[in-house]
Amino acid sequence: MAEIVVKNAYKFFGDFVALNDVSLTIHDQEFMVLLGPSGSGKTTLLRAIAGLGMADAGQITIGERDVTYLPPRERGISMVFQSYAIFPHMTVYDNIAFGLKMRKADKATIDKQVRSSAELLHIEGMLDRYPANMSGGQRQRVAVARAIAVEAEVLLMDEPLSNLDALLRLEMRAELKRLLADIKATTIYVTHDQIEALSMGDRIAVMNEGQILQVAEPTTLYDLPVNQFVGGFIGNPPMNFINGQVQSHNGRVGVKIGDFMLEAAPEMQPLLRSYDGSDIVIGIRAENMEALLEPADDALKVHVFVVEPLGSQNLVTTRIGDDILKVSTHPDFAVKPDSDLWLRFPADKIRWIDRDTGKALYPA
Repeated sequence: MAEIVVKNAYKFFGDFVALNDVSLTIHDQEFMVLLGPSGSGKTTLLRAIAGLGMADAGQITIGERDVTYLPPRERGISMVFQSYAIFPHMTVYDNIAFGLKMRKADKATIDKQVRSSAELLHIEGMLDRYPANMSGGQRQRVAVARAIAVEAEVLLMDEPLSNLDALLRLEMRAELKRLLADIKATTIYVTHDQIEALSMGDRIAVMNEGQILQVAEPTTLYDLPVNQFVGGFIGNPPMNFINGQVQSHNGRVGVKIGDFMLEAAPEMQPLLRSYDGSDIVIGIRAENMEALLEPADDALKVHVFVVEPLGSQNLVTTRIGDDILKVSTHPDFAVKPDSDLWLRFPADKIRWIDRDTGKALYPA
């Protein structure tokens, strides 16, 4: 068992709080992604788990063993770095074998593990090469092969694909997901790329300013963000946000956006009633709005600024007041810049957000 539990972890760099009371449980054999912008604390948390940067307070356990103050070599982990960190003076074979030699494995075990790991990463024909004669993608495969060769129960990966070009990242993403499912290691994967996180993780922990804001499965994170930051960080394009004012109208509660009244779903009526007369933020994703070329009573009028043909869809940038909305339409949808468009908002796709706290509002 290699469950990882972080309890109330803090990390300080002078007056800067890099980790602020962080608690997280990663289940045995789970693929957990730490996602957040630069400076959010995700790599600091990974390094604390690895023992490369000890937490200043809190507790870290791996498989029910307290490793908070143990050196990395005693934690039963293996790590893949953003910069590959393979030795240029060693062949691929010796690079993959390095961790096994440090653990004083016998020659037969080393040879078996090196060749098995190389085969999994499709570099079995490159064992006699040196890193200087390999592409970035091939060197990253060597780094991953070295990490899995030691058969550690915990695999830590710090933005391992960030130095690869877009097409190679796509290929390696799929291969890594397959590989990690096969080897059944408990994996923590750090990235700032939310598409990478959504496509690979069993669960995702979204971090910002040294705190974990939400931990959830990818679809839950995408559909039900806990606050405006998570909704705006997840997705490409990110969630749209529109400012409005809650108003009661004919016994029903809705939100006034300019001259348009958007009625809330029945299950949201009781909660929104307590916001009557207050400003609120409406969140909705680009693909969840229905675009119309003609006016409709239940549709919000917006002005089109930019139309971006993306092959499988058009991404239409519109404006209502001071708010920008990005709308995904069918590629054949005949809309042009500097025209008007009308948008319908399906009630079940709207996310309501407290303007003061940024927290999403969900019925009990």
